[in-house]
Amino acid sequence: MPQSSNEARILLALQALQNNPKLGIRRAASMYEVRYGTLRNRKNGIQSRGDWIPKSRKLSDLEEKIIIQFILDLDSRGFPSRLRFVEEMANSLLADRDDPPVGKRWAHNFVKRQPELKTRLFRKYDYQRAKCENPTIIRSWFRLVQNTIAKYGIRSDDIWNFDETGFMMGIIMAGMAVTGSERQGRPKSVQPGNR
Repeated sequence: MPQSSNEARILLALQALQNNPKLGIRRAASMYEVRYGTLRNRKNGIQSRGDWIPKSRKLSDLEEKIIIQFILDLDSRGFPSRLRFVEEMANSLLADRDDPPVGKRWAHNFVKRQPELKTRLFRKYDYQRAKCENPTIIRSWFRLVQNTIAKYGIRSDDIWNFDETGFMMGIIMAGMAVTGSERQGRPKSVQPGNR
């Protein structure tokens, strides 16, 4: 049974208990098909697990929202954050109040807990290529290739591709990035042009 319908039945049972003082908790639990212990706890003011904030939670809601907004802002500018950077942001906020740093898996769990965020593999992208990426230039180049193929009657099985870059020092490695969950496609990380 879905969690939301169970929660709705608990709320209805609590409303019925409030409206009818003669109605017992056991009777209300059986009428609304909810567990007696759960209904009793809720009537006594104990929150549901979904609403409960664990004491081990390190950051406040405002601090978490700030981190989320910063991650989404960086992602929209083309600089997706890595999990390590998310962890460093949290540790920076905690250091301001002299609290201990977050644990090893905190950043991963934080991203899993936030519906706006998602981890994705990102690919490296050369700085010179990113700087020169202009759709009109690219389209005209492909038109030139198409015209050359048509002019000389080149068959598609005679077209080959090769990469002459080889191994480049200082290249950004592909890895995991934290992006907005609405984002389509893989994020790109721009390779510095000075290497």
